Order: sequence, then C-alpha cells, then structure tokens
Amino acid sequence: MQGLRHDRSMHAYPPPATHGLATRQRVMADAQALGVPADYGRTRQLRPMREPARLTFVGLDTQCRPAWLRPAAAAAFARMRRAAASEDIDLLVVSAWRSFEYQLGIIRQKRERGLDMEAILKASAAPGYSEHHTGRALDIGMHGYPHLEEAFDESPAFAWLQRHAGRFGFELSYPRHNRHGITYEPWHWCWHAGR
Repeated sequence: MQGLRHDRSMHAYPPPATHGLATRQRVMADAQALGVPADYGRTRQLRPMREPARLTFVGLDTQCRPAWLRPAAAAAFARMRRAAASEDIDLLVVSAWRSFEYQLGIIRQKRERGLDMEAILKASAAPGYSEHHTGRALDIGMHGYPHLEEAFDESPAFAWLQRHAGRFGFELSYPRHNRHGITYEPWHWCWHAGR
C-alpha cells in the first residue's frame, strides 16, 4: 500500500523543467545587476553549476512542496534515509533541487528586505553557483530542531550524518571556516558520485 501511495504522489508532481547555459548566463547577469560581484566565482572559489537533465521526486519537503534530486542522488538519499530510520533518525527534506530562477528569487527577496549583498552571499550562494542547482544537494532537518539554523548541529540527525553520510556519498558542503566564505551550514549536504 505504501508503494502505491508513493507511485500516486510521483504522478501528482510531474518533474519540473530544467534549463541550460543560456538561462544560467541570463540569471547570473540579473544577479550582477542586483549587486553580485562579477568576480564572485573566482574570489569565492566556486564554479558555475549545471541543472540536471532529469530529476526524481524524493517526497514533500517540510513546507509541503515537491522535492527533487537527480536520479542517482535520489537513490543514494533513499538508502541513507532508510538507514537513518532504522536507528530512529528521521531525516527531513527542508530543501532540495532549486532552479537558477529560484535562487535568483531568494537573492532578490533579500535585497528587497534591505539586506546588503555581502551579508546575503555569506548565507546563500549566488545564482548559477548553488549546489542546489545540480540536484545533488539538499538541506536536511529533524523534528524538534529549527530548520536552516546552526542549532541543527546539536540534533541526533546531524550526529548520525557526521558518522554515516559519507557511506552514501554525501558530504557537508559548508563546515565552519570554509574556503568559500559561506556561513557554517550543518544542514547542507551534497552527494558526490563515486565517493
């Protein structure tokens, strides 16, 4: 019965369209117009990311939005999630794949709230550079702990991920004092093929 419900939910959410180089370039130009420095990638040691050709539904996120990962990352996350559940750890999807446009919207909203670009880029990768574009990254949460906050590193889920995520190919992208100048994000994990 559970498999049947999963199949129905997959059909209820057709995969979103992904975009190529032209869209990425346009969005990056729009981000520069908002104040993202032209040399952002070089100075932050980040490379432009690609959106995947295919996405796989991985369930609803904590805001009841369909969440997507590229197929191999989705399979690895499903295995990791089952392993965690076998130890009573529920790994919640807070955010997964994000389009170039979605990331631009995040930056635009923060600018409209009056935040300065330097502060924004400490908390969010610039459009075109986010690992979320690749369909390999996701933000993970746990019931009883605030989402997208440093306090997640006090959760049993974070402790479990530190011990076991590597077995499934997932790595913490932004540890403390990372070379990219992005604030410590204990919730942000990215799947790397072949690791």
